[in-house]
Amino acid sequence: MSADEDGRAHRGPVGDDSHGGRAGGRPDNRQGGTQDSRAEAFRALHHGERPLLLPNAWDHASAAALHRRGFPAIGTTSLGVAAAAGLPDGAGAARDETLALARGLARLPVPVSVDIGGGFSDDPGEVAALGVELERAGVAGVNIEDGRPDGTLADPARQTAKITALKEAAPGLFVNARTDTHWLGVDATLTGALHRCSAYAAAGADCLFVPGMVEHGEIAALAGELAPAPLNVLFSPAHCSYGELAGAGVARVSLGSLLFRTALRNAVDLACSIAEPDELPAAASPLPPSWSPSLPSSWSPSWSPSLPSSSPVPVPVPGYAEVQGLHEEFRPRR
Repeated sequence: MSADEDGRAHRGPVGDDSHGGRAGGRPDNRQGGTQDSRAEAFRALHHGERPLLLPNAWDHASAAALHRRGFPAIGTTSLGVAAAAGLPDGAGAARDETLALARGLARLPVPVSVDIGGGFSDDPGEVAALGVELERAGVAGVNIEDGRPDGTLADPARQTAKITALKEAAPGLFVNARTDTHWLGVDATLTGALHRCSAYAAAGADCLFVPGMVEHGEIAALAGELAPAPLNVLFSPAHCSYGELAGAGVARVSLGSLLFRTALRNAVDLACSIAEPDELPAAASPLPPSWSPSLPSSWSPSWSPSLPSSSPVPVPVPGYAEVQGLHEEFRPRR
């Protein structure tokens, strides 16, 4: 990230060497700087000329690889962290794993944002204590959501209390408040999302996140209503491109569990192509297509492979539900 003469943050694309020779326009700060400087750098990335494209890592290696490629900030994926540990996502089971990974990733010289789900507690005081621990570890931001394991949304008053407690206890922490209206299909309207986002912004949230909102017009309308507060959306391969989301006024585009799920798919496909090369199409090079007759039927992707020709995701990947179910393989056998 660099600053133009008018003071606006400017972010070049990954691989762009027009900003100090570093991919992504990130300052060459290999020591990472102080917690305050890292938090301010992360905040500035949400107010640049182009949206912050935030890739989500699930372990140290994936985070390091993304950092080396030049991404100016790294997020985590709660599904990836939980599934990699053989645990279910969204049930508060991966608190220890999330904290351990956060402490490790905070050693990177770029801002790190940690997905803490619902905060691993319904007690605002406990959520605040978690925020303090993460801030002291060097984490720049957190993602906190109102979706509950039973498919409902948290009470708005309780959720705003969590956000306020977080900001009061760890004022330097960048809080990305997520509402799951569209992700869970509960009051999945512009009005419903705006109501919750506005309440979370008033409670102190620094950015508002609405995963599952995919229609360009609706996204643009919400971004306009929330301005100047930044809007974060989840990238959907079958819908708006990064450029279209930028045009809609989005400030941050998260990749969520997409990278993790794609990595799983490629790993399984590559193993199958080595074991049974004759059963795969001849075009399986350098990586086999995301298709194999030897894969179990339960591994079928949950979204359609008929993606737009411009999609950066060339093959279907397993959906959230398929990956979420993998932890069941580690249940005690009777």
